[in-house]
Amino acid sequence: MADHCAPTFDQLATELGFSCREAGGLVELRNPFALENWTLPVLEFTIVLGAVLALIYAIVRLRRQGDPTNLVLWFGATAYLFIIEPPLYFPAAFGIDEHVDTMFAHNVFTVDFLWGRLPLYIVAIYPLMATLAFEIVRMLGVFRRYGVLVGAVCVGFVHHAFYEIFDHLGPQLRWWEWSIENSLNQPMFDSVPLPSVVVFAALWPMSLAFFVQLFVGRHVDQGRTFTGLQLVWRTVVIGILGSLGTAVLPIPATLFGVGNTTLRGFLYAAELVIVTIVAVLILTRQWLRLRRDHSETPRYTNDFVRTYSVVYLCVMALLWVTALPDFFDAVDGSTSEGDPVGNLWYTLACFTVAILCVVATFTVPHRKAEESNIPSAGEDAVTHTV
Repeated sequence: MADHCAPTFDQLATELGFSCREAGGLVELRNPFALENWTLPVLEFTIVLGAVLALIYAIVRLRRQGDPTNLVLWFGATAYLFIIEPPLYFPAAFGIDEHVDTMFAHNVFTVDFLWGRLPLYIVAIYPLMATLAFEIVRMLGVFRRYGVLVGAVCVGFVHHAFYEIFDHLGPQLRWWEWSIENSLNQPMFDSVPLPSVVVFAALWPMSLAFFVQLFVGRHVDQGRTFTGLQLVWRTVVIGILGSLGTAVLPIPATLFGVGNTTLRGFLYAAELVIVTIVAVLILTRQWLRLRRDHSETPRYTNDFVRTYSVVYLCVMALLWVTALPDFFDAVDGSTSEGDPVGNLWYTLACFTVAILCVVATFTVPHRKAEESNIPSAGEDAVTHTV
C-alpha cells in the first residue's frame, strides 16, 4: 500500500529490515522461522497464547459464575486498541498528518494486519496485559476495600511493571523502532519515550480499569446481572471513555510542557511517581491486612492469571538474559548492530515489583465463591465507592 508509505514509516521499516511498499494487505502471513530473529516468534506465541487463554477464561467465568467483568475488560482493551492505534499508523488517512507524524514502526511478525503496521501480538497484548494487572489487583481485594479509583490506580501501577519489562527490551531485539525525531516521543528514557513509559504503560490501563469497574465490575460485585445488549454498549463506552481518559490524564505534561522537553519530562515523571506512591502504599497495606486478618480473606481468585503471570515473567527473563551480552557490549546506548538498549536498572525494578505482586496473590488465603455466603457472580456483595 505505497500510498500510505509515509517517509518516516518507510525509513523505520527499512531500518527494521522490511519494505513498507512491499508489506501485504489487510492480513499477511509469514514463516515464523524466517523473521528478523528467533525472539520474535517466541514473543508472539507467548502473548497470543496468553490472550486466547484469557478470553477462554473470561467466557467460562461468565457461563459458570455469571460474571462478565473479565469479558468486558478483554473486549474493552481491544476496543481501545482499535480507537488509538490506526490513527498512529495512518495519520494522513485520518487527516492529522500535519500534527502527528509516524511515532514508531513494528517489525513484521508471523501474522500482520494493515499493511505491516499491526502485528497480531499487539492486538493480543492489550487484553492480556490488562487482564493480568486487573486480576492481580482484584484478587488482593483492593477494589472491594478501597473503591474504583484507588483500585484503578493500582491496576495502572501493576500494568506498568509488567509492561516496562517488555518495553525496554523491544528496541534492542528489533520488535519495533521509535522515531526519536518525533517531538511527541520526547524526552527519551534510554530506548523508550518517557510518554510511553507513563501513558501507555500506566495511565491507559488505569483509565480502562476505572471504567470497567465503574460500569460493570462494581455492579457484578453487588450481585447484578446484565443482558447481552447491556454488556455490548457498556464495552463500547468503556473503550471510548478509556481512550478519552488516556488523553485527559497526562494533560499536565501535554499542556504545560509544550515547547519545553525538560518540563514535560518532569511532569510525566511526577504523574508516575504519584501513581507509584499510592499503589505501593495501598497494595502493601492490603496484603499485610489479608495476611494478618483472615476475616478479610478475599473471595475471588484467578488461577489462570496467577499461573500465566509466572509464564510471562519467565519468558521475559529468558529473553532478557539472552540479550545481556549485546547489552553490556553496547557503546553510547547502542549495540554493535546499532540497536538502542533499554534501562536495565529500571527493568530490574519492574521485575521486582511484578514478582512481588504475583507472589502476593499466592500468599494470601482465598475462598471460592461457592464456599461463602455471597453472590457467585462477584468478588463481594459490598457497595463500592468511587
